[in-house]
Amino acid sequence: MRVERVVMPTTDAVSWTVVDDEGLPLASAEAFLAHLTALERSPETIRAHAVSLKLWFEFLGQTQLSWDEASPEDLSRFVAALRSPAENVVVLDGGTARRAPATVNRYLAGVFAFYDHQARCGVEVAEGLVVWRRVQRGSYRPFLHHVSAGRPVPTRPVKLRVPRRPPRALQAKEVAVIIDACDRLRDRFLLTLLAETGLRAGQALGLRHADFVSRDKELRIVPRDDNANGARAKCRETAVIPITASLVRLYSEYMHTEYGDLDSDYVFVNLWSEPVGAPMRYDALRKLIARLRARTGIEFTAHMFRHTHATDLLRAGVPIEVVAKLLTHRSAVTTSQTYIHLTSEDLRAELARAGFGRIEAAP
Repeated sequence: MRVERVVMPTTDAVSWTVVDDEGLPLASAEAFLAHLTALERSPETIRAHAVSLKLWFEFLGQTQLSWDEASPEDLSRFVAALRSPAENVVVLDGGTARRAPATVNRYLAGVFAFYDHQARCGVEVAEGLVVWRRVQRGSYRPFLHHVSAGRPVPTRPVKLRVPRRPPRALQAKEVAVIIDACDRLRDRFLLTLLAETGLRAGQALGLRHADFVSRDKELRIVPRDDNANGARAKCRETAVIPITASLVRLYSEYMHTEYGDLDSDYVFVNLWSEPVGAPMRYDALRKLIARLRARTGIEFTAHMFRHTHATDLLRAGVPIEVVAKLLTHRSAVTTSQTYIHLTSEDLRAELARAGFGRIEAAP
């Protein structure tokens, strides 16, 4: 089996599907993935669910089960198979597994979403596999909650415990080395933008020239579903964030020196690869980062610029509500839960800022 990229014939929307060894789509998986496409879910989300279903259907094929015959015990065996480094090997606590708990949980989320859809379509076995269904504000209740109230019900699906790990941030000198390694203005401007604003990659790739308000040194982040490169802003409302004069100058230099007379609404476009002038895609950004990693020896991702920017703001004493606004988070709770990773030196500085100066650093 494999995951294939598809383009919808009428809307040109990008989606993904799962095909068998003969190249034919799996009907049940295809119906679910088409449902996600119709709801305008992000192509990256659809791809992630497609990968999850590919692994699930491969497991079912090995155990000679149909998807509508699976039981909770089969899900447990699926987890064990995902974790096992080899056949007939059991992963003990603290042992080396083939996949991390967070990765396994991501695959399980795709499988549960598939069965949630099937349950809503009236498939009986699906209701026994989906323990939670989402309701407002991220809480969950079991299926048939209205008829089981007052009786003990399961409270969580199959899920592995994931140790909390702080998001990795870059040092200031590492950011400088990465940006200096860019030999083209477009790339330098793109990475400087990510570093100075903490934009998501999709927010940057979806930028239009109209979003740069140079005279006010402001940048608009506009959620759009029709970006030709599939870029997603992942925010519900337009956000306006301040930018520096140096970033405005870099944008102007890039437009004058490399962009030239190209006729495009998009800020970041193909300049040296076909089709020239087309909006830059996620894959082009990943290839750029791969080249810079090889050139600098620094292991980083585009999202690490976001983590670095947020960490620097918090260390500078910027209130969490302001950081959340700059990062276009819907709630400051999301920001605080993500970036609750300050070191002891950070805490010491906060205590000193609050007037508790007696706590001194170790010699």
